[in-house]
Amino acid sequence: MTLRVLNLVVIGALVLAAAYVYRIKFDSTVQAERLAKIRSEVRRERDTIAALRAEWGELDNPARIEALANRYLQLKPVAPNQFDKFDQLPDRPPQFVPKGIDPIAGMIESLQEPAAVTSSVSVPQTAPSDGASEVGAPAPAANPDR
Repeated sequence: MTLRVLNLVVIGALVLAAAYVYRIKFDSTVQAERLAKIRSEVRRERDTIAALRAEWGELDNPARIEALANRYLQLKPVAPNQFDKFDQLPDRPPQFVPKGIDPIAGMIESLQEPAAVTSSVSVPQTAPSDGASEVGAPAPAANPDR
């Protein structure tokens, strides 16, 4: 009787081992197919990169760029009188914005900070009656242009 139970346990273990080996084989087959698919995608991407590099080389050809420039741009050759000696150049470039006036800083200073909304219901803003600003309320931006 114990020999029969032992045989059944061994046969069950062999069936479980065979099922486990089959599962491992199936998983390895799936992984091999996935690897083959990824390799074909890599090969396709490499071919695409090679085609794009060839197209870039064609587009970047100096002769092509020169022909397009001649066709679409009305460029004139540089005249010899356009060159000057270095010592005859001005010391500094001309200033297009007068000193002390920064237009970007003026735009930034004139911006008003929006009131912070922390809920879906907006709270009406009321001006304080005594002239003092509320705690936590943003101070109005100073506008030097007024």
